[in-house]
Amino acid sequence: ASPSIGTHSGTFHCDEALACFMLKSLPEYKDATIVRSRDPKVLGQLPILVDVGGVYDPSKHRYDHHQRGFGEVFGHGFKTKLSSAGLVYKHFGKKVISAISGITDEKVIDTLFLKVYDGFIQEIDGIDNGVAVKDGEQAPNYRISTDLSSRVGYLNPGWNEEASDIEQRFHKAVAMTGKELTDRIMAYKNHWLPARDLVAKAIATRHGVHKSGSIVLFEKFCSWKSHLHEIEQESKFEVGRAPPSILYVLYPDSSGKWRIQCVPMREGSFESRLALPEPWRGVRGEELSKLTGIDGCVFTHAAGFIGGNNTQEGVLAMAISSLAYYASKSATGATDDEQPSSKKPKTSV
Repeated sequence: ASPSIGTHSGTFHCDEALACFMLKSLPEYKDATIVRSRDPKVLGQLPILVDVGGVYDPSKHRYDHHQRGFGEVFGHGFKTKLSSAGLVYKHFGKKVISAISGITDEKVIDTLFLKVYDGFIQEIDGIDNGVAVKDGEQAPNYRISTDLSSRVGYLNPGWNEEASDIEQRFHKAVAMTGKELTDRIMAYKNHWLPARDLVAKAIATRHGVHKSGSIVLFEKFCSWKSHLHEIEQESKFEVGRAPPSILYVLYPDSSGKWRIQCVPMREGSFESRLALPEPWRGVRGEELSKLTGIDGCVFTHAAGFIGGNNTQEGVLAMAISSLAYYASKSATGATDDEQPSSKKPKTSV
């Protein structure tokens, strides 16, 4: 007989709906029946419980988080208290990723295991446990009401609605959370992982671009920022405002021209490690070429975080010239202005 998965009856939430989907994505629970009850006698007979029962004991497949004293977190530097989704993911997540994506490489699965938690599961844990997105008591500027947890909540009957179809509504929630998890895992597999490979290779070969090791070159554009920062952390690279830190990234744009972009101090930061030289900022075209002595210059943004040239050789020359500019200032003891930051600058030119 197929095993049964137990969870609570009544109003349902995103965490147990997703927990049930994750379990049913595995071969051993594929044909499992979901039993929704609050009767201890019924629940006690079931081989696995999520979000009900008042016990967390993975050796007995009990995955509740409501009991007094519960404080389990995912680990790996994450500090958000787990919901039933996080608990199931913590113990079954690698198998779930493999079942959904078809990936068997353990190293790749380990990488996705952390990425899916950070980019998907943790939000559900935080919302279900009432963990604030940010510290402090300042009121938010707006309310988010279209997240997955909210949309699951909207599937429940309204206070003045008959609840005769609540079981069907719950299964709709299981399907909805499952589709979003599946879509996210497949996006990481098909788009995020290939970009990580490109970034890792470009970082590994950067000394062939320039002896400083501060310039990374991509033969084609990819989403690079989060990967670069993660690889730096994993490899314990020195991070600062001068070589040997990685300071500039070069890549072709959609028009076939080339860009030089400054690496942010950290992921999500608008502050450049080493902005392009102050005299270049806001200057365009031939005027910029004359100023820099580099042919084919297109622009330098007024904030100094990005620039353009017609050719790969041109943006490389801009990067090398920028390094030389700051090296000269350092040698003479002169100081440039502060690195631009504050509001996110527009990237259009």
